[in-house]
Amino acid sequence: MKKRVGEMMWQPAPEIGAELTEIVGKLDFKHIDPKRLICFRSFGSSSRARARIWSLPRVWQLALKVPAHYVIEVLSEKYDKLPTEDKKRVLIHELMHIPKSFSGSLVPHRGRYHSISSRTVEQLFRLYMKGN
Repeated sequence: MKKRVGEMMWQPAPEIGAELTEIVGKLDFKHIDPKRLICFRSFGSSSRARARIWSLPRVWQLALKVPAHYVIEVLSEKYDKLPTEDKKRVLIHELMHIPKSFSGSLVPHRGRYHSISSRTVEQLFRLYMKGN
């Protein structure tokens, strides 16, 4: 894969999709449709983030005549270096941004709604590990 300095590149990451499907099942996130989670691995970002979630706002859903979808992007430079357990925590964190309505909007970091039943990422991670 060739790229110029400062140029970001994305490639589909079906293996991340498989991990998300497993997490959604084990944590019983019934509000999340794994078939509508699209995953990419990006290269060349200068962001400090390990992963990001992208939404498809309602106006675009209406314009394109498609239901809500979410894109989960893992930033290769940061995410790929993490231990397996931390990768799971990162993915759980990104899933927490999806509202119970699966509407295409995002739950922000701050505020009373940034949790699922008031559980933290660590609590959800422990629950996930019990299912293994």
